[in-house]
Order: sequence, then structure tokens, then C-alpha cells
Amino acid sequence: MQAAIYGLSGPDLTPGERDFFRDADPAGYILFARNCVSRPQMRALTDALRALAGRDDLPILIDQEGGRVARMKPPEWPRFPAAEAFARLYEIAPMSAIEAARANAGAIALQLREVGVNVDCLPVLDVRQPGATDIVGDRALGGEPMQVAALGRAVLDGLEAGGVVGVVKHIPGHGRALVDSHEKLPVVRAPEEALAVDIEPFRSLAGAPMAMTAHLVYTAWDGERPASQSPVVIEEIVRGRIGFDGFLMSDDMGMHALSGGFDARARLILDAGNDAVLHCSGDMGEMVAVASAVGALEGKGAERLSRAMATVAGIDPAGDYATLAEKRDRLLALA
Repeated sequence: MQAAIYGLSGPDLTPGERDFFRDADPAGYILFARNCVSRPQMRALTDALRALAGRDDLPILIDQEGGRVARMKPPEWPRFPAAEAFARLYEIAPMSAIEAARANAGAIALQLREVGVNVDCLPVLDVRQPGATDIVGDRALGGEPMQVAALGRAVLDGLEAGGVVGVVKHIPGHGRALVDSHEKLPVVRAPEEALAVDIEPFRSLAGAPMAMTAHLVYTAWDGERPASQSPVVIEEIVRGRIGFDGFLMSDDMGMHALSGGFDARARLILDAGNDAVLHCSGDMGEMVAVASAVGALEGKGAERLSRAMATVAGIDPAGDYATLAEKRDRLLALA
């Protein structure tokens, strides 16, 4: 099993993808809007990926946050609120916001499980900061660490109840970025004391099954390398100070925050201490380059992945979509 998670080019496996994936045997896959056309199509695609891998617990990821980040879109799938809605409710009724966030995550999980997706890249634990780029913006659960952690815990619980593994992101915190890491490399010059705010939600939820690292430079920790490629940040901050020992993947290695060839990017990500690289575009040439540079997922990385997927093994999803959505909407109406 290769230490990589790959995207696909379209709604069905192409013959070339089938051959490549059979040989590469990646740790998992990630789906985007181009892969999500209808419920029968998605179920057929995820079934084909599991059959190809020969693993019932094959991780199939998606970014289904709600708001502007949703790969499964109306009219085929329901619209889900952005995280900001729960943050607003928390300001006046914290327990109601927690219940609403849990119900919403459970409703998302039911939609994902129906089409064979078992990992959602959610919750966003980035602490919202004034003046930062809006790449996080309304995706954040708030600007206060305890609130972000409380709502994030509810999201993880709701996803798990629906049989879906959650991924906390973007560790150790994307909230201070002044530029969009999809476009260029953000450099965060905040001092150590300020960064303690950013890592606090991740410390509180250090037992999460999976996490995604950020392509940001934090000069207080490593002024030369983005966190996703920094052994200092991964070992001393993520594994050390935060105490995260779950399965750790990079953010999309195709983002313009990173430079160099895809083989070099992949090596730096894995050498830094991530368990796997995440490559999202579905571009075959790029995937071949990645595959040439990554080795097998083994040892602690394989154990972490197995442990993460075991958290939802055998779960019979709780509740039904209509009930969970109605509960969420009723509570959000309080704000």
C-alpha cells in the first residue's frame, strides 16, 4: 500500500487509472465535484475503487464541509450550512450550537455513507483571525479556541455516529494566513505566544483519527519550510506540543504554496513526518511522478490508518437525514 491518496479525473475510472491504481495500490482516494454526478454513479465509483483495492475499509475522502466547500451539490444532494452559522449560534446559545453542529455532521455523514464515502475532511479547526485571507473565513467555527474545539468535537462525534471518519484541518492552524495557499505560500510571522491560540483547538482534539497539515510557513518555528514539509513543525509541534498521534496527511500537494516537481514535493512531505501525501488533481503525469517518489505506507503510518478506519468499522449509522436536518434547522433558527 503506497503512502499516497489520489484524486480521479472524472465520474468513472478510466482504463489508464485502473491500471495505474492497481499497480500503485494507494492508501486511499479523494473525490471532487467532477467525480460526483449522481447517487448511483458515485456508489458505482466507490464500489469499483474498493473492488480494485480489495479492502472494505479503503479510505475514500471528500471535502463536504457545507457552505462554499461542498463537492456533492444540489440538486442531487442537499445544501449544508457553512461553519459560520454554528459559530453565530454559539455566541448566544453554546449548547444549542453544539447540538446543531452534531446533528448537521450526522446528516452529512448519512449522505456520504449512502454513496460509499467514509472519510470527510472536516472539521476545520482554524481559529478565525481579523484581517486574514477569507480562504478560511466562514469555514471557521469561530475566533475563540475553546469555542472552535467544542464545535469541532461535536462535528467529529456527528460524523462518527454516521459511520464517517473526520479529518481535523489545517494543523497547526491556517487562520493567520494573509494569502490563499492555493495561490502562493503564506508566511505567518506571529510570535510563539500568539501561535498558542492557533494550536489550542488541535491540542483539545489531539485524539482525532486523522489530520491534514497546512502549507504555511510559521517563522517562529521554521522560517524556511512550510509546515507540511517541515520536520520541526511536524515532530515538535504537531506530534509533540499538540500531541496528535493519528493519521497525518498533507493538504493538496498541487497547491501553489509548494514549489518544485511533484516527486520532490512528495519526498519533502514524507521526510517531514507526514504519513501520506495528498494529490488531488487526477492528472496522470503528476500522479506518476508522485508514485516514483513515495514508498509503502508501513509501520506507524499503517497502524495509524488502520486505527482511524477502525473507529467507524461496523457502525450502523444513527438517525435519519430528515430528523437530523430538522433538528439542525430548528436550532440554527434561534440565531
